[in-house]
Amino acid sequence: MLLRVAHPIRHHWRSWRKLPISGCSVIVTNMEGSVLMLRHSYGGGSWSLPGGGIGRGESAEDAARREVREELALELGALEAIGELEETISDCPHTAYVFTAMALHHPKPDGREVVEARFFPGHSLPEPQSEFTRARLALWRARKS
Repeated sequence: MLLRVAHPIRHHWRSWRKLPISGCSVIVTNMEGSVLMLRHSYGGGSWSLPGGGIGRGESAEDAARREVREELALELGALEAIGELEETISDCPHTAYVFTAMALHHPKPDGREVVEARFFPGHSLPEPQSEFTRARLALWRARKS
């Protein structure tokens, strides 16, 4: 419940401050090539990718590993950087670092921030998805072809 309240407050704080922010997303696949999608306890209920903000002094790769570990209890092997996206979140400039990695185990959502996490075939991903999720998946698909 606290995250549902904190999410809009964070959005308004960022809109007011307009400071540049950065985050990471990880396109996690399994051995069959399915993509891990999740739903958060806050926001609009759309399906998204694991990831989150990058802390001060933290590398994008370390943040990606930390977010996946905290939210899904997954340790990742090799991370591959597939690109960066410049976008706007909460009226702030945002740099998104996008990675891909393979999961060797099933995710275990933390139940606090992530309420559902499942693998879906890449050609049949769930809806709705945010424009940010779509942009990250498009970057991943372009990299694969």
